[in-house]
Formats: sequence, C-alpha cells, structure tokens
Amino acid sequence: MKQKFYQNRIETPLYIIGILLLACICMWGCSEDRVHWNEGFTGAEIVGFVDDSLVMVGSYQLRTESHEGTFEPYWDVVESGHERLCVYNYRVQEDGPRWCDTLGEYNMTNAFRGQMTDSIIWGGDMPNSIRLWKVGETQHQIKLKKIIEGCSDEFGIASVKQWLDGKFIARSDNSLNASDYGCQYAVLDTIAGTLTFKRLSDDLEWIKECDDVRAWDDDVYCVILDDEGEISFVLKNENDTIPAPRKFAIGGFWGDMIKLGGSICDINNDKITCSDVIWYGNSDGLKFYQNDELVVEY
Repeated sequence: MKQKFYQNRIETPLYIIGILLLACICMWGCSEDRVHWNEGFTGAEIVGFVDDSLVMVGSYQLRTESHEGTFEPYWDVVESGHERLCVYNYRVQEDGPRWCDTLGEYNMTNAFRGQMTDSIIWGGDMPNSIRLWKVGETQHQIKLKKIIEGCSDEFGIASVKQWLDGKFIARSDNSLNASDYGCQYAVLDTIAGTLTFKRLSDDLEWIKECDDVRAWDDDVYCVILDDEGEISFVLKNENDTIPAPRKFAIGGFWGDMIKLGGSICDINNDKITCSDVIWYGNSDGLKFYQNDELVVEY
C-alpha cells in the first residue's frame, strides 16, 4: 500500500504538467511574443523641400505585438517604428519616390522634427542630442554639450535653421520673446558638438518678433506679420524689405525655399520667385495643385 501511495503522488503531477504543455502548444507557446510589422508605411507627411521640384516625406511602419498567456492573451498594443525618409517630385506625377531610406531601429522617437538645410532633416532628443538625416545618407547622432550664456535656463527646441558663421539657430515656438533673463535662442555648433543658450544682443533684438528666422551668409532674414497682424512680409537685416510676388499671412523658411501661404517659392539674390504649384499643408496630405486642379498626389 505504501508503494502504491507514493506512485500516485508521482503520477498526478506528471499528468497535470502534460495538460499544461498541451495547452501551451495550442496557444502558440506560453508567454511567447508574436510580432507583426505591417508591410506598408503610414503617417506620411512633408518634412522639407529640397528645391523647386523635390520634396522630402517622412513616414513609418506600424507594429502589432501580441503576447499569449497560459490561458488567454494578456497584452495587445500597436506601436510605430522603422521611420522612412523619401524624396518625391512634386511638380510632375511619377510612379514613386526618387530615393528612400528606412531606419533599422525599433522606434526612433522624433525622427522628423524639422528641416535644417536644403537636404537635411533634424530630429532626436534635443537639446541633449540631435540626429541628422541627409538625403542619400544614413542618419547619425551628435551628442551635445549644453552651455547657458548670460541667461537663466534652457528651453525645448522646436526649430533649427541655418545661422551666422556656419552655425545654426535653435529656438522654441516663443523663446525669442522671453522676458527678463530668460534664454531667447541657442546657437548650435555641429562641429564642436555644443548648444549655447543666449539672450539676443542689441544688433539682433529686432528678430524677437519674427515668426521664422534664418541666415544666408552674413545676412539675417525674417518672416514677420505687419502691425495689423493680417499680412506677412520678409525682412533682411531689420530694415530691408524683400518684395514678395503675392500677399500672404503665414510663411516660413523650408531649407533654401520659402513658403508664402500655400505657394512654394525660391529666394535667390533677394528675389522671391513662386512656382505655380500650391501645397496647402500636411492636413491636405501629399497633394499639389495647379490652377485649383490636383496635378500630383502620393
């Protein structure tokens, strides 16, 4: 009797284990992660203009993760990653992009923060580091040393544009108007790997009202609303107004291009020339119009 009693004690746990193993197999493995990346890309939006015919578009893939538990799934989420940068022709309808490159990283947060030069998109964890993605090249990261010079504290970066002495001006949406001892802008030196927060000097005080600002060589250019807040215009070095071929209320610099309302324009030798192509913004998607007719769509 004693021998049979111990045999039963041994056989019962083995029987239960067998059932559990069978259940795990039927449910594709206990706690086994199943990952599915969608083949297509989504969330496409324009992130920059290369010139008067090429546009840079950012997009990403969606990932579905399903974690199966012993008896039922316990997790199901959708995330994004594998960000992609492509270049399209926006004047002539073509079958697809001229060039594309996709990040191999699982999830690169803030890959497309803005346009930095004619062919470089910036992103990353500013102001701690910046990632640069140049057309035709892979993305790379620069860790930054933060310096606060003559002002109180740093701010979040929303814009990085070309600046004086081969450097870049970095600012938030409203930092230029910071009062008292607040930092108004920062100077990014990609060679030295520094981001220096500053107050505007007397000769730059005039740019604090600008909606957008950048430099070409030794000259500073600004897009600013008039006193009535209805029409914008382009200033050069505070006192010189650059004639615009049309009235506009909202505008800004996109690399070497300038957008006046819906018009995509070139600025060369202080002359602004707008094409007949209209882009109404990312809310309208990758659609371009001529004479109110859709001519290019991706």
